[in-house]
Amino acid sequence: TYSLTQQHSDLATWSTMTPGPTDAAADREKDSGAEEDEARRGEEEGDDKGDSKETRLTLMEEVLLLGLKDREGYTSFWNDCISSGLRGCMLVELALRGRLQLEPCGVRRKGLLSRKVICKSDAPTGDVLLDEALKHIKETQPPESVQSWIELLSGETWNPLKLHYQLRNVRERLAKNLVEKGVLTTEKQNFLLFDMTTHPLTNSAIKQRLVKKVQESVLEKWVNFFFNAFAPLQDDQYDLGMKRVHTLLELEPEKESAKPNANELMWAVVAAFTK
Repeated sequence: TYSLTQQHSDLATWSTMTPGPTDAAADREKDSGAEEDEARRGEEEGDDKGDSKETRLTLMEEVLLLGLKDREGYTSFWNDCISSGLRGCMLVELALRGRLQLEPCGVRRKGLLSRKVICKSDAPTGDVLLDEALKHIKETQPPESVQSWIELLSGETWNPLKLHYQLRNVRERLAKNLVEKGVLTTEKQNFLLFDMTTHPLTNSAIKQRLVKKVQESVLEKWVNFFFNAFAPLQDDQYDLGMKRVHTLLELEPEKESAKPNANELMWAVVAAFTK
């Protein structure tokens, strides 16, 4: 079980890169077209106009890229909460692509963390990790909650019958995707007693655009999402960014999810990391 500080750090890692409830989710609700059209439209809205098709990153890839040390090519050895954060990213991305949703709240108005995740569409996403997670969720009966799926996909269960839900080598698989997209490279580094595969940054322009997008989201395009690494910012910008960080942490997911066009499953993931 992670501490509240670790959970806030974990949430900060991915939530900036998630489209706001009035952006991608709202646009998809306006159109009653096919699910695949909705998915493509959602992905295009999240990309910068100058990005080529080859450099479009998933939410999980963006989060991993932000967490990687540029020269060393690995995440901090002390960052043990990124695993659950990446699983939360998968649920959010599947929801924004129209594949998952929460069950109806019912007459008794169940809370976000009490409602089960159900499969809205089993159409392939084209991403191996997302499709693997989607397959688990679709085939599981009775359905599980958001909190349970974050734990199951991370392998955090005492039930040996549920260990098969764990998605293995997620960071390495995401890093390989980034290598194929020309963002990272692969090297071997010696750490005294063992060799470790690392993935240093090769395309700094893509990461710089990503960092800029994160900074703009809390300074110029504030839509209630944040990131906790503002080192390059001026003091006044840093203070403003951190103020908005605390604003988001103080939001009540239940109330936010009830607003028009809000993505309930996304807010359920937020609730899972801030409860």
